Amino acid sequence: MPSEEITAKIGKLKRTLGLFEVTMYGVGIILGAGIYALIGKAAGIAGPALWAAFGIGGFVALLTGLSYAELGAMFPKEAAEFVYTKKAFGRSLLSFLVGWLIIIVGCVAAATVALGFGGYFQAITGVPQLAAAVGLIAVMSYLNFYGIKESSRANILFTIIEASGLILIILLGLGHLGSVNYLEAPAGIEGIFMAAILVFFAYLGFEDIVNIAEETKKPTRVIPRALLLSILITTIIYVLVSVSAVSILPWQTLGASAAPMADIAQAALPGLGPIMAFIALFATANTVLVLLIVESRMAWGMAHAKALPKPLALIHPRRCTPWTAIIATSLLTVAFVFFGNIRTVAEITDFGAFLIFLSVNVSLIWLRFTRPNIRRPFKVPLNIGRFPVLPALGAAFCVGMLFFFSWQVVSIGIAILVIGVLFHKAMQSRIFS
Repeated sequence: MPSEEITAKIGKLKRTLGLFEVTMYGVGIILGAGIYALIGKAAGIAGPALWAAFGIGGFVALLTGLSYAELGAMFPKEAAEFVYTKKAFGRSLLSFLVGWLIIIVGCVAAATVALGFGGYFQAITGVPQLAAAVGLIAVMSYLNFYGIKESSRANILFTIIEASGLILIILLGLGHLGSVNYLEAPAGIEGIFMAAILVFFAYLGFEDIVNIAEETKKPTRVIPRALLLSILITTIIYVLVSVSAVSILPWQTLGASAAPMADIAQAALPGLGPIMAFIALFATANTVLVLLIVESRMAWGMAHAKALPKPLALIHPRRCTPWTAIIATSLLTVAFVFFGNIRTVAEITDFGAFLIFLSVNVSLIWLRFTRPNIRRPFKVPLNIGRFPVLPALGAAFCVGMLFFFSWQVVSIGIAILVIGVLFHKAMQSRIFS
């Protein structure tokens, strides 16, 4: 297609989302597959002190969420993290690597969650796991293409269903409260932090709210509020669910469970296990949908900024969605369906997320000094002069968490970055232009 024809079809996204929809969008992706799939493995590490691991994860998410809120109000653009680092440091390689990490890690996470869906679907229907996973990616990709408003409606419905499952677990645990010592940590403080690294996967998604800024009405007001609301709501739910979980089932049993939520429900009230498995289908499908939306918008935004091939910036003339970016990220996600087990992939995702969050916190700190007069509709509280204390704490936590990962995970993360550097050089030499 000639370059002038491509340019003619590059347009603007449609602003249709309000505070309720954006908050539900954030809650929907946060309350997705992470809690349903990883609570058992985390309980096997943290023991009855599982709630503390979720509390630490929520605290770290909140610190970085405040940075996203300020930056998101300053620069309400798609491909948000790419934009923030570019505005702060003006280094194309650094901003490219941040966007690259988000796309690759997001696609890996979506593929893993799709396999989780496939496992539940196979148990219920007998359809092979791989076929169900690929089928889900295809269906959610089409919904993503069809329209952001329709995707948002599906997200709200799925969020209500998956949240009802978590609320059910909380209610089932009321009669078991006090059955264990909630301060007991079999592996000590280190075990709690190791579990916090794992369950942080369950918080991922709050940062994705900023990537639909150009489809949000009044984004400078809505985005910061939706960010903070979604983190607070999900942290409260997670802590309550974790307390109920270890109260109903021994932490050792939870740690060995392949379907922890279904086993918890079955132990509390026989017959509820299959119902919880059915709810898990909606939770995993919802996470895949939102991840596909986010990765396609990141690819579209980077292409729009000429950091990725120009064809990825095309907008469909009737659906007003980035159709080429949707196809590209969907195919990449399908390729990653053949990746590893959920714990390894969750940790790879978290490793990439901590690097991204570190860049966001540092970008905010840097911009406070280099561009102090820029309009900030929302400003992170607790500052010493221009220096923002909470983003600094967020950056410190991100650096500290990196030391808890295995060498295997670190090696894979470094390999992803190296491939990103090579791709950026190819873009600079116009190989893909």
